Amino acid sequence: MNPPPVPSPDADHLRVLAICHYITAGLTLLMSGFIPLHYAIMKMVFTSPEMMEPKPGEPAMPFDPAEFFALIQWFYVIAALFMLSAVILTAISGRFIQRRVNRLFSLIVAGFMCMFFPFGTALGVFTFIVLTRESVRRLYFETESQP
Repeated sequence: MNPPPVPSPDADHLRVLAICHYITAGLTLLMSGFIPLHYAIMKMVFTSPEMMEPKPGEPAMPFDPAEFFALIQWFYVIAALFMLSAVILTAISGRFIQRRVNRLFSLIVAGFMCMFFPFGTALGVFTFIVLTRESVRRLYFETESQP
């Protein structure tokens, strides 16, 4: 009777790394929910005439607040798309790490995640540390070379 195979530390690290990718994707999705809230508050501030009227003795605004808000609302759209792409790419990377395929994709996503301080930065750094090990490269090669 053969003893059960002993899991390698690299396999455990990859398993934990995949779980951390899923958790970070979930947290990023949760945080992206604050974009509509921030949008609503800013819309109320910039489009409410009584909030933007100057006090007696103060100079008038050098710009129309409603027109300014029309310009900056595109930043909300860009931020929402950026966050949504981060969620999708992080979840896909977690799946790839779990299956031990597409190592380069996960490394690229790790670089992208470094922009999301603090969790994304930590995840990106640890992903680089684990996926650049020679022993992990061999695990990926063994998995990708199987039919």
